[in-house]
Amino acid sequence: MTNTTSTTEPVLGGAAGAAAPAPDVTGATDGSRASRPNGRNGRNGRNGRTRRRAAWGVMSTREKVLRYVLLVVVLFITIGPFLWQLSTSLKGTGEDIYTANPSFIPTQPTFGNYLRVGEAIPVFGYIGNSLVVAAIDVLGNIVFATLAGFALARLQWRFRKAVLGLFLATLVLPGEATIISQFVTVKDLGLADSLVGVALPGMIAALNVLLMFNAFRQIPEEIDQAAVMDGANALQRLRYISLPAVQGTIAVIAIFSFIGAWDDFLWPLIVLQSPDKLTLTVGLQYLQGTFATDQRMIAAGTMIAFIPIAVIFAILQRFFFKGVEEGGVKG
Repeated sequence: MTNTTSTTEPVLGGAAGAAAPAPDVTGATDGSRASRPNGRNGRNGRNGRTRRRAAWGVMSTREKVLRYVLLVVVLFITIGPFLWQLSTSLKGTGEDIYTANPSFIPTQPTFGNYLRVGEAIPVFGYIGNSLVVAAIDVLGNIVFATLAGFALARLQWRFRKAVLGLFLATLVLPGEATIISQFVTVKDLGLADSLVGVALPGMIAALNVLLMFNAFRQIPEEIDQAAVMDGANALQRLRYISLPAVQGTIAVIAIFSFIGAWDDFLWPLIVLQSPDKLTLTVGLQYLQGTFATDQRMIAAGTMIAFIPIAVIFAILQRFFFKGVEEGGVKG
């Protein structure tokens, strides 16, 4: 056995075999050598993963260009018509708005079209009617949607899940499917041709109830349990615990309710008959019928209808974006 080992070493190692370690040591050395590439690969793999993690949030130049191009396209599609209407409303009568190459910037800017809208229709009266309807809807949704959402999310009572399912089911039905029954109900209540009758169906929306339900559900239940142990009733928990945590969602509901009531056209058109009770969206149709060829006045009326929405959103925008990502209780 000894001779066989001694003759085998020169054959395997040659001249370098004299400096080779013993067989058991050689085996360990071969194993370490075999593990070295794996170790290097492991280090390379870790370094590669580190580089990938470091580059995860870094965009390449191509990606940046693509994102900015898509952003410009979206802005052109969404804001382009609004800017064109604004430009048309400021153009004077001497400018040709039907030319093949119209100018985006008015060459003869004037506010005379807005004054002509006020002379053609009682625009301030229509604005007042729309504000009354919008105020009723906003107040109703804030109060009733908040109470309903709190009851569904934080209180335990029979048929709670069934009622929640009914709210979800109402979202499937379009408004046109129930508009006839709504009109019959409003007429039977004696509220036809009145601003209250216009505002009544929109005083509580199923979507707003579900938004409040989701916001209240984000609050940890342990807080409510601690308040109950301290002797707080449901209204006290709503006022001192839940409401401060859902202010952003309430702002979202207020904005959505105002926009929905302000822009609604079909329902006020069905309910109202008296010219002095028309809302702004319905009253602006007189411009379309009487001044169908004067697109400057129609554009000016559209801008007048847009101004209140812009003001409301500018006031509540910080609460709006806070409510979109409403979480639990802020500590």
